[in-house]
Amino acid sequence: MKKPLCIIASAMLLAAPASAQAPQNGGTATAPNIHATTSPTASIHKEGEWRASKLVGVNVYNNSNEKIGDINDLILDSSGRVANVVIGVGGFLGMGEHNVAVAFDQLKFAKEPMKTASNDGAGKTGSASTSTTGSTSTSAKRSDNWYPDHIVLNANKDQLKKMPEFKY
Repeated sequence: MKKPLCIIASAMLLAAPASAQAPQNGGTATAPNIHATTSPTASIHKEGEWRASKLVGVNVYNNSNEKIGDINDLILDSSGRVANVVIGVGGFLGMGEHNVAVAFDQLKFAKEPMKTASNDGAGKTGSASTSTTGSTSTSAKRSDNWYPDHIVLNANKDQLKKMPEFKY
């Protein structure tokens, strides 16, 4: 008695993936060594490493402590390094914002909150740490280190607005 053609075709289809997975050199199949190019500490967060997702939204200030924008995006080169940072300048809630690309090496990353002068009521002026949102911050003692407190760029808002707009 002949087997129906569909049963034979089904058996051939089921066997095909199994033969495609077998090694061609007659050896045994082994898992690829994906850790060959990474260091043994790649699974540990190191000082000075930041999560890209946490850098988006970080405020950018100039050398005069004036906010000039915030990070909107990171542009990677083909080797995976950050080549440019897209900074949004001006606008309100994303409307009317001018995006410019700045080379990553032009940025200075600050872990400590900006210092502002305060008066303690007794005539002594000291410094108090405040975050970029204006509230008192304890980020000087924070242990997360997943992103800098703010970024400093040697430029002002007008200079950035005159730069060509970055287009996606």
